Amino acid sequence: MDFKDQILQLATRAEKMLPQIQTEEATKNALIMPFIQIMGYDVFNPFEVNPEFVADIGIKKGEKVDYAIMKDGEPAILIECKHHLENLDPHNSQLFRYFHTTKAKFGLLSNGMTYRFYTDLVERNKMDTTPFFEFKLSEIKDVEIAELKKFHKSYFDVENITNTASELKYLNELKGILTKEINLPSENFVAFFTKQVYPGVLTAKIKEQFAPIIKRSFTQLINDTINERLKSALNQEKQKDAQEAIKIEEAQENPASNIITTEEELEGFYIVKSILRQTIDAKRITYRDAQSYFAILLDDNNRKTICRLHLNNKKALVILDEDKKEIKFEISGIDEIFKHSDVLIKTVERLNKK
Repeated sequence: MDFKDQILQLATRAEKMLPQIQTEEATKNALIMPFIQIMGYDVFNPFEVNPEFVADIGIKKGEKVDYAIMKDGEPAILIECKHHLENLDPHNSQLFRYFHTTKAKFGLLSNGMTYRFYTDLVERNKMDTTPFFEFKLSEIKDVEIAELKKFHKSYFDVENITNTASELKYLNELKGILTKEINLPSENFVAFFTKQVYPGVLTAKIKEQFAPIIKRSFTQLINDTINERLKSALNQEKQKDAQEAIKIEEAQENPASNIITTEEELEGFYIVKSILRQTIDAKRITYRDAQSYFAILLDDNNRKTICRLHLNNKKALVILDEDKKEIKFEISGIDEIFKHSDVLIKTVERLNKK
């Protein structure tokens, strides 16, 4: 199971477990510890995940953060946990206090369903008041999973994450502003777009008239974009179905295209060839593969079948024709063909006389 599937599985399981999770400790055990494990860290190894990590704050000694993910003996990510029903907004100050007393570069505040990642983009060694990356487990998107994967133990690189954190922070903040403006356009937002299309004076009445028009324009633009993507996806699906139909039709017209010669069948061929090469020229021994059997021939002639191998069923068989009589030998392994060398030699000698 890959990283994406593990995260989505946790999201599904978490929603089912929520009614049974009554405490902060239960939130840690049921939601946050499994999340840390998916991120590649051993929650039972204090050298990797240090629980109740002590972060002394000034004269306050023994202050503890719930978890510290360690790297080279130092905390790299501080994790503060809350009950899944708690609003995280009032609690970032607690993580803020811990942050500047350690060498950790990242802070994570979570209630098991919402995850907020912080760093020090504004002022070095001082945690920002707003997260640079945030997602809800129950609504996580592919692009967020890709960002989250950077924190996985296998890919964790402080410099790489820091370099993209600034762009990610402002991207998310701008998305939030745009979402808010689209749903409830502000006066400045309305004025900016109205000026682009209305040549007259922007009175309060004109702005009031344009506000719903601008909102509708954005809604329509988003719907059109979604519809175009859906059409594109449907067209790709139709093309895929058409290609599959062509493949099926070609397979029906040309059954040979469904035949796969296995390594075991080729090995059987070489064993038969090695047995018979002292009797006849080895170049005269050929094979033809079919869907249900593998035939070994003399002179590439269907009327001169030396034997047929059935190796794709539960029982492996060697079938020989002796005086128009079919003889079947069950074998447990390909090397047992050597046991039937005498019959094979007699068969090829008989066929060679024809």
